[in-house]
Amino acid sequence: MHKKTLMKPDGRFLHLFSRIQIPEGIVATAPRNAGPVPKPHQRWHPLRREWVIYAPHRQDRTFLPPKNYSPLAESKDPDFPTELPAGDYEVAVFENLFPSLNLTTREAPTLRVPTRPSSGVCEVVVFTKDPETALGNLPPERIDLILQVLADRTTELGKVPEIQYVLPFENRGVEMGVTLSHPHGQIYAYSFVPPVQKRFLRSMRDYLSEHSHGLMEAIIFDEMEDGRRIIVQNEFALAFIPAFARYPYETWVVPKKRRGLLSTLSSEELLGLAQVLKVLLQKFDLLWAKPFPYLMTLNQAPVKGEHPYAHLFFQITPPYRSRDRLKYLAGTELGAGIFVNDSLPEEKARELQDVEVPRES
Repeated sequence: MHKKTLMKPDGRFLHLFSRIQIPEGIVATAPRNAGPVPKPHQRWHPLRREWVIYAPHRQDRTFLPPKNYSPLAESKDPDFPTELPAGDYEVAVFENLFPSLNLTTREAPTLRVPTRPSSGVCEVVVFTKDPETALGNLPPERIDLILQVLADRTTELGKVPEIQYVLPFENRGVEMGVTLSHPHGQIYAYSFVPPVQKRFLRSMRDYLSEHSHGLMEAIIFDEMEDGRRIIVQNEFALAFIPAFARYPYETWVVPKKRRGLLSTLSSEELLGLAQVLKVLLQKFDLLWAKPFPYLMTLNQAPVKGEHPYAHLFFQITPPYRSRDRLKYLAGTELGAGIFVNDSLPEEKARELQDVEVPRES
């Protein structure tokens, strides 16, 4: 993997990645609609015992611009600069113009509840300069490069003293809140371990302390023994709907060996993971005969300290309950955190298993 780091005119970093050498002479660009200086902050929720982020400046971010202009399009007209400069590269990463976290805000409002600056880093990962494609339509080698990019950014962000946890994710589709249709994901680097991931890691730690193998390894063994919920697998990775899925079509993509961070996977394991991820995403689109909306999060180990129990996995969470109706969090799910799944994991896994993915020519 080749990498080049540039500075945008507004002071934000731009990281370019490619499988071939990146030429000299690329000039970093930035949109001119910067808006107000971001000053995100956090407030403590005393009942849930967790921090809530407040970032009202994000109301001014670009929302579904026309196809002839996008801040993520390649900049070719110097009078209308965009986030991506012209040049020969494959993947770009830059600091979000409208971050929920930053390292520059020093103050927070004084309230009756604890408050603090929203410390961290928010980055955008542009998978490709082609605005008409999607992650699942890219060749496995490009997805492999994207995984290497996520590994690189996790490592680099982990060197920042304030950062404790790095969460890459992709929102796909307006149903998941996407404001730009260009194929891209995001990286949130937190000054704390988020509550969901903290619970995952605590369960993995407790299980390994009582057994000779890890919790995710036990889950993988059970799923492979059962077989009914496995969607696709190869020597290094597998995708399956867990027996205890909270959502219809909730799917996990997991390396078969315990690995805490993407950076610890071998080149063969990364490519194997990319191949499984591609087939799964294609199955989703083919099953629905349209772009399938989802949230995909990469759950990893924290970037500080030793976490031998951690086993990374991608979790794909769609908004669909049935084949003709959208489902968002509501009722008992949103109000109580208790999820009601109106379908069986085995049924949804069978639907995906039956989808034939055309072989690449």
